Amino acid sequence: MGSAIVLNDSEENNKNSGIAEMPRGRPRVNKTDSNSDANTKPKQKRSRSEVEKASSSRKMPKRAAACSDFRDKSIRLSEKASVVENKRDIVVEDEIAAVNLTAGQEDSRPNRRLTEFIFHDANGEPKSVEMLEVDNLFITGVILPLEASSEKAKEKGYRCEGFGRIESWAISGYDEGSPVIWVSTDVADYDCVKPASNYKNFYNLFFEKARACVEVYKILSRTCGGNPDLTVDELLARVVRSMSDSKRFPHGTSIKDFIISHGEFIYNQLIGLDETSKKNDQIFEDLPVLAALRDENNKHASNVTAAASASGSVMNTGLKICEGEKVNLSSSSACGADEDEDMKLARLLQEEENWRSMKPKRNRQPSNKFYVKINEDEIANDYPLPAYYKPTTEEADEYIFSSDADMVTSDELPRSMLHNWSLYNSDSRLISLELLPMKPCADIDVTIFGSGVMTTDDGSGFCLDADTSESSSSGAQNVDGLPIYLSAIKEWMVEFGSSMIFISFRTDMAWYRLGKPSEQYAPWYEPVLKTARLAVAIITLLKDQARASRLSFTDVIKRVSEFNQNHPAYISSNPSAVERYVVVHGQIILQQLTEFPDETIRKCAFVTGLCVKMEERHHTKWLVKKKVELKKEVNLNPRAVMEPVVSKRKAMPATTTKFVNRIWGEFYSNYLPEDPKEAESRELKEDDEGEEEHEENGEEDLEEVKHEQMENNDKKQKYHSATKPIKSPHSFKDIKWDGELIGKTGSGDSLYKQAIVCGNLVAVGDSVLLGTADSDQLPPIYHIEYMFESSDARKMVHGRLMQRGSQTVLANTADEREVFLTNDCLDFELLDVKETVVVEIRSMPWGHQHRKENAYKDKVDREKSEARKIKGLPMEYYCKNLYWPERGAFFRLPTETMGLGSGVCHSCKIKETESEKEALKLDLRRNGFTYKGTEYRVRDFVYLSPDHFAAEDRSQETFKGGRNVGLKAYVVCQLLEIEVPKTSRQACPKSNTVKVQRFYRPEDISAEKAYCSDIREVYYSEQILTVPIIGIEGKCDVRKKHDLPSTDSPVTFEHVFFCEHLYDPDKGAIKQLPANIKLSLLKERAVNDAAKRKTKGKGKEGDVDAEIAKETDAFQKKRLATLDIFAGCGGLSDGLERAGVFLFSFFLFFFGWAVSSGSVSLTKWAIEYEEPAGQAFKLNHPETLMFINNCNVILRAIMSACGDVDDCISTPEAAELAEKLDEKDINNLPRPGQVDFINGGPPCQGFSGMNRFNQSTWSKVQCEMILAFLSFAEYFRPRFFLLENVRNFVSFNKGQTFRLTLASLLQMGYQVRFGILEAGTYGVSQSRKRAFIWAASPEEQLPEWPEPMHVFASPELKIKLAEDAHYAAVQSTANGAPFRAITVRDTIGDLPAVGNGASITTMEYKDEPVSWFQKKIRGDTLALTDHISKEMNELNTIRCQRIPKRPGADWRDLPDEKVRLSSGQMVDLIPWCLPNTAKRHNQWKGLFGRLDWEGNFPTSITDPQPMGKVGMCFHPDQDRIITVRECARSQGFPDDYKFAGNIQHKHRQIGNAVPPPLAFALGAKLKEALEAKQSTQRE
Repeated sequence: MGSAIVLNDSEENNKNSGIAEMPRGRPRVNKTDSNSDANTKPKQKRSRSEVEKASSSRKMPKRAAACSDFRDKSIRLSEKASVVENKRDIVVEDEIAAVNLTAGQEDSRPNRRLTEFIFHDANGEPKSVEMLEVDNLFITGVILPLEASSEKAKEKGYRCEGFGRIESWAISGYDEGSPVIWVSTDVADYDCVKPASNYKNFYNLFFEKARACVEVYKILSRTCGGNPDLTVDELLARVVRSMSDSKRFPHGTSIKDFIISHGEFIYNQLIGLDETSKKNDQIFEDLPVLAALRDENNKHASNVTAAASASGSVMNTGLKICEGEKVNLSSSSACGADEDEDMKLARLLQEEENWRSMKPKRNRQPSNKFYVKINEDEIANDYPLPAYYKPTTEEADEYIFSSDADMVTSDELPRSMLHNWSLYNSDSRLISLELLPMKPCADIDVTIFGSGVMTTDDGSGFCLDADTSESSSSGAQNVDGLPIYLSAIKEWMVEFGSSMIFISFRTDMAWYRLGKPSEQYAPWYEPVLKTARLAVAIITLLKDQARASRLSFTDVIKRVSEFNQNHPAYISSNPSAVERYVVVHGQIILQQLTEFPDETIRKCAFVTGLCVKMEERHHTKWLVKKKVELKKEVNLNPRAVMEPVVSKRKAMPATTTKFVNRIWGEFYSNYLPEDPKEAESRELKEDDEGEEEHEENGEEDLEEVKHEQMENNDKKQKYHSATKPIKSPHSFKDIKWDGELIGKTGSGDSLYKQAIVCGNLVAVGDSVLLGTADSDQLPPIYHIEYMFESSDARKMVHGRLMQRGSQTVLANTADEREVFLTNDCLDFELLDVKETVVVEIRSMPWGHQHRKENAYKDKVDREKSEARKIKGLPMEYYCKNLYWPERGAFFRLPTETMGLGSGVCHSCKIKETESEKEALKLDLRRNGFTYKGTEYRVRDFVYLSPDHFAAEDRSQETFKGGRNVGLKAYVVCQLLEIEVPKTSRQACPKSNTVKVQRFYRPEDISAEKAYCSDIREVYYSEQILTVPIIGIEGKCDVRKKHDLPSTDSPVTFEHVFFCEHLYDPDKGAIKQLPANIKLSLLKERAVNDAAKRKTKGKGKEGDVDAEIAKETDAFQKKRLATLDIFAGCGGLSDGLERAGVFLFSFFLFFFGWAVSSGSVSLTKWAIEYEEPAGQAFKLNHPETLMFINNCNVILRAIMSACGDVDDCISTPEAAELAEKLDEKDINNLPRPGQVDFINGGPPCQGFSGMNRFNQSTWSKVQCEMILAFLSFAEYFRPRFFLLENVRNFVSFNKGQTFRLTLASLLQMGYQVRFGILEAGTYGVSQSRKRAFIWAASPEEQLPEWPEPMHVFASPELKIKLAEDAHYAAVQSTANGAPFRAITVRDTIGDLPAVGNGASITTMEYKDEPVSWFQKKIRGDTLALTDHISKEMNELNTIRCQRIPKRPGADWRDLPDEKVRLSSGQMVDLIPWCLPNTAKRHNQWKGLFGRLDWEGNFPTSITDPQPMGKVGMCFHPDQDRIITVRECARSQGFPDDYKFAGNIQHKHRQIGNAVPPPLAFALGAKLKEALEAKQSTQRE
């Protein structure tokens, strides 16, 4: 919109003056010979005399050009780049024809106007006109006559595509004061009036550079009234002022820096006028100010380059990894004659990139609400004389410390305090906050930056009656915080309550509440505070009036002038002076009035009068944006280029193997980003849709869970169905069998080995392409399983679909040559075969010893493929894995069942098995049935869905900490009888019913009973029910208590209950279970099996004991030797190790024999960077070799010690530190072949939606730690690999990081499984969603996901696969699970009371454990440790004390009153920002919140605080933040688990850990996978 205005002005200038007279002098034009053929021979430059002669005949204003060194290239216009819609324009193919059709009265070279134009290269890609210096450019646009028609609607234009080429460009309009851009072809000269809408981004940069030339010319040229004797600073100041109204120029950018950065361009254009103007009375080349501007340009370029190098920043944020020992960050230029040209190209591309990065998004939905802006000159008298900000050397970029730029709305941004702060503009001049609108507005022309010391927000504010110098909540100039400089401030607000005033502003990164300003800036802040106090006083006046409408604007002014001089809002006793102050500072007052809750105040006469007065003073109107958009842009604060900014934490790029480096590097080097306009369009569309993911601790609609599951299943079925082929043009005569009949199918069809199709041999085991009806769809590839002739004589094929990698979850990270076998199969005719394709069924030797050999073969294969591509030969594919999206996994190829030609398809058998599992099969002879693959018999114990019983009231309000309140576990019943309808013999799970006897759970009786009882206990009842079979959810067992194994684990994964009592629901009575009631038959069967095992071949009981001892010893020796990377305090290792021990003892107890040798995990080595976390790991795992060091250094040291340094890519720093390692440490490091299992969680803060600081440089480097983690796996090639991370890992970086991780593991040869699990369903009282990736060698069995055992209010956690398909690792348990949810009371109810800031690290328990969880988590621990609490400040302690001790209580329950602190200061009890923003934040539920005894903990974080992201951190009954031990229990850490460091370190260790019960569940499945493999080997 802005660009059109300036261009129209240029058009008017041409019409009225520029064309009518001959130009003064000639333009300096460097161009190629227009008479040469562009496609046949090189161009020869014309002589200067020829140029002068040609130029003098043109009727163009004075101009200068600076383009040279052109090339020849044939033209091929891209449709995408060239399409411009204009319904009234006529398309012509030839430029000459268009010029002739637009001819006017002319007797010299044609001049035309050009609109809707695009300049592009021969490939149709849009380019800046300056690219003419390094490439041939052509034009697509609408050609109009030079003289504009008075009737625009009748003006005819002729559209011409790809004409030219452009021979030169020029800038004119110097005397007129408005730039005009001209381009010339061999045919005509064109006045560039209006670019196409999709070309404005390219054109606006050049236009602003041209405008800068014109502005400098006006200021320096005596003919225009200028002064050529100015200094460079004076020149810059005047140019900045003259260009400040540009609508093209991105706001937030320093105009001064823009002028300096293009100083050489301006210099070259103006000295060109020395040659082209014959009447010029001054020589620009001799002006010192122009030479100084050029020198400033060169100096600025050097400084920016040095600053970027010192800070480690790069312009292009895409990941670039090069193969070699070191990462070379320097750019090298070409040699010899091409050096200048390459540098030009680099400079121009960088200018365009910087310009695009600064360009703001458009406001798509402007509101019709206006905002009245203050004029700076009217408030100037209320502020000090101009001054400039004096920076400190400690400041760091806000982006390093502030919030996630991907947040959707401004209300989601974090909130901090800013102390010792100053505000300034892009020229570092101190500036008033008043000049910035208080609401985001469109097309604002002011940009304000800031600097200060950032701290956490304590919720205090300013006292109205206090002096400004004493108004800071901190009261101190030296504040312990983070010195930062801010990006552009977008809006600000004034809030007040009682005697408190709060002023805050927002950047795109965070909200900042203002503390005490810097001493230098305090005078600029005083008027703002003064006006805020005045606004409060006026509102008080209006509220005290019985009818506010009776007070006119004049009445209010008069009353304010009557204030006593001691009044905080005193301005003057002169009403005229008061009125002036009120009007010129009106935006602050008006904003408070228009947002006041009382409508009578908002619509009073004073508000109307103030608006009128402000408009009378010619204040500017701005449109207020309806929707605020957060933009991830470069921080344009002038502080960014003043000095290098170095993160306080030492960042180290990842150490990688060449293999991992190649995969990630090739992707980021070769994957072309989307078209910027398409990306922006899609982004805007997504913004409009407004679909947001639930927060980690957000409330979820439990009623939608079932619908969500059904929808997910439907999508899976739709997406993964095989493609139906279309008929090909082949005839039956083209097809015949080759060879004899080899057998028959099960249905009697004849089987054949191979056939001839159109002269080509097609055989069983081959792969073929089928034709499809959709021409845009890639033809599907099918692997031939068998070939047969049907009963109607059709020649048929049965094939399995092979999906291209891009069609899987891998998407664009997949190798284009790799295909994946699937379980989708179908019959198709040989007629449908389009052609055969080469698909190599690839299998490589496994193990670390084969790494180099496999890498060499892979390199040769890739080179061969590239050579085929260059020659235009068909692509050859390869297949290594089976893709099974329904199970979220890639498996090794089942080569033993592929392409057998036997008439049997392994995929069909899988489908038949799955179908049989879902079907109901009655077996009345055995008094049983089979349903969903499980066999049931009378007297078995079963789970029934709670939905089939009387639903209890679930309408009670739930909140973040109480989301599980009301959820029910499965109902345990005993199967008594199977009922079959007499009217139908067909088995149907809905119509067939069973009689069951119900067992009650303790929670069915009361919450108190549930708390005191074992979670596995049930009560026998006489209640008999008839329920449909469809309500049966699974099988379980009920035994006597003494038949249960004794374990110390706080989790259970066995479907075993015990019963000791009988419950009468009518009387509510509990009695001892009668002796005649028999329970489980399964226990009897187990005992019999154990007895047989003991007596079989054994003569003595001692032999059995010897066998058990032998099995136990084998169990210990064959545990997986494990390396834990990013080990933290050891939660993952602890859970994995406990899983093996528990399962061993379980089998030993029940069956009298030990499980065979393949047990779980023994962590022999661990790596952790943080010292306190590493010490905590050592305290709990003393047998483990812990390396407290950077994993990059460790990997480098290992590869160096093994002689593989040539395969290691690391920084010099990592190599140097590796060499300095102690020899003993190097000898203790693991070697390839020693490690069976690698697990760990690369630092998750960069991926986590919970983390407010995830845009820091350190987090970006940590995100790259996934490369180091994968490199460990690639180098060691362990049997198993487990990656853990936060849920957002799968969507971080638009899912590319997740997909590249999968692709890397698959390229290594692993089988891979991925999924998201909820820790709350595995036995902890906490919502914690985590992403996992399992990898297993092709020789192992890939572990399954553990079954959720506890109800928890969470929907299915899905991962997007492709198109509309999603995968959920496990089902939601919101509608039932084997056990109830673990509550807060279960978890911490037995711990002794402590106060705020409790610091005694060791104490007695005082009380015995009550709940089952407490007994297990406490174990044999005698003393309670780490029951210590963070100390709150006085204000937050008072708030905590006033929060009611009931479920769901939070800040909303605080009384609206003031409290007096010990310092005597009166402050509001309710935190400053919460009431005014509650509507936009779901009432800020949970902040300053108490936990619910019957609910669950929110996600455990590294720093619990009441105003944090997870604000529900107060104890249910005690006035304090929950302790370290309580947090540890919420994660499932046993009480004997030790943590190290101070209280912050301990909270951090717990918040970053994997809950041990979740790790336990994963370990149990790893154990099952190992056992399944050994069982297969025995068979």
